[in-house]
Amino acid sequence: MAEIAIELQEKKTGKELYSYQLGAINQIFKKFETAPDDYHLLYQLPTGGGKTVIFSEIVRQYLKHHSKKVLVMTHRVELCNQTSEMLTGFGVVNKVVNSTANLDDQEQYSCFVAMVETLNNRLNDDKLDISDIGLVIIDEAHYNSFTKLFKFFEKSFILGVTATPLSSNKNLPMNDNYNELIVGETITALIENEFLASAEVFQYDMGLTSLEVGSNGDYTVKSSEDLYSSNIMLDKLLHTYQKHSEGKKTLIFNNGINTSIQVYYTFKAAGLPIEHLDNTATKKQRRQILKWFKETPDAILTSVSIFTTGFDEPTINTIILNRATKSLTLYYQMIGRGSRILNNKPTFSVIDLGNNHHRFGPWGADLDWQSIFRSPDYYLERLLSDEELEGNFRYEMPEELRSKFVRSDEVYFDIKTTYIAATTKGESSKVVLERSIAQHGKICIENSEDVYDALILAKLLNDDIDHRIHKYAKCISRSTHNFLIWLKEDYQKKLNSYLRLNFDTVFEEIHGFPPED
Repeated sequence: MAEIAIELQEKKTGKELYSYQLGAINQIFKKFETAPDDYHLLYQLPTGGGKTVIFSEIVRQYLKHHSKKVLVMTHRVELCNQTSEMLTGFGVVNKVVNSTANLDDQEQYSCFVAMVETLNNRLNDDKLDISDIGLVIIDEAHYNSFTKLFKFFEKSFILGVTATPLSSNKNLPMNDNYNELIVGETITALIENEFLASAEVFQYDMGLTSLEVGSNGDYTVKSSEDLYSSNIMLDKLLHTYQKHSEGKKTLIFNNGINTSIQVYYTFKAAGLPIEHLDNTATKKQRRQILKWFKETPDAILTSVSIFTTGFDEPTINTIILNRATKSLTLYYQMIGRGSRILNNKPTFSVIDLGNNHHRFGPWGADLDWQSIFRSPDYYLERLLSDEELEGNFRYEMPEELRSKFVRSDEVYFDIKTTYIAATTKGESSKVVLERSIAQHGKICIENSEDVYDALILAKLLNDDIDHRIHKYAKCISRSTHNFLIWLKEDYQKKLNSYLRLNFDTVFEEIHGFPPED
């Protein structure tokens, strides 16, 4: 067996390597030559750039020129099997160390592939001989589950690979475990050279202040499900899909199984081809659904973040982020699922229903990964809170509603600016809502023939009124649920009263003549 392995490793791989991949391999091997044997090197490359291809070629070359063995670690079973298949394609005979693997023949192999938890058990039970491991490769290195194994490889060169060199746990920064970061090709460069598809983003300003942050630093499943399983949010999701992606292959990410199931039933009721998949599905169910998804041109798959890594389906046309996240890594992983290029797919769509674009910036922005690697806390502390993000939002009327106010040149009213101007003059904060009601009344009247038309239009302004009330509440620092409900009810009553009392006067001011009786 050992002779066969050596013979295969002498072969040239049939996989084409691109210039940027060859450049990365040369950089990494220079570190092998100059750094200590126990050096920890981190390599960054965007999702879709071919990290597995790069480290598979590194393994092939390393085994050809070194007498020591290689261990590749992954954090999921699917990645373990995919990595083993890729290595085999590069002529590297390897053994998968899973829970059922027989290790009696381990001395015949020079390369092992293992999932982190299984490997931890095998090492603690002293079932795997690692005395001759010279190179350890860690796939998706930003996950912290790998760090507990570092103590077993104090004399090995460790190469971590990731698309986002920012730890999944802010208390365990990557620069604590890696000596240096090598930054690979940017997303922009990969798009320009047609290695990745470019993203067209449709972002919506979402009210997320009800979301709670858990101990892991991201939004809790419970608070996410309370928000995203509501009828309002489900209707918004369906509407945005129908507007931007109907008939296209779509992958939806949710934060919670119940939300994904509700999405499934909502889309099913609308007659759309959709399936739901989460980590409770059997292997058979998963295979069947993924086969259907691959073969159905307009398929919709709603899921719970199980496809953020190790999932490659280039036919995806749209990614919907039906969730918010505070994880830059997760943000890039989710969008990256749509970036795989096809001859007839130079672009793909992203529908963002979680303010993620506002929080992190555009996918593919020129991030300074070296600075993030060196000072992750500084980067994380500079991210805006949800209140700060939403404080910058400007309400925009949906096109269908705006068409009913076509006679109005401007329908927007800036609550915050009006509040600052009023309080600077020593006026009561109440005048802010009075002026807002007058502006709402004016646009209703100038688009109506009589008071009854105006009252009907006023009923259509619920979302705009909500936005203004929340802005006002933040200005006066009073935002309890009951106060907001009362404030909105009071606003609507006063708007209706304003229209009844002032319709004739305002109509004549606008048109220069009184309304017809």
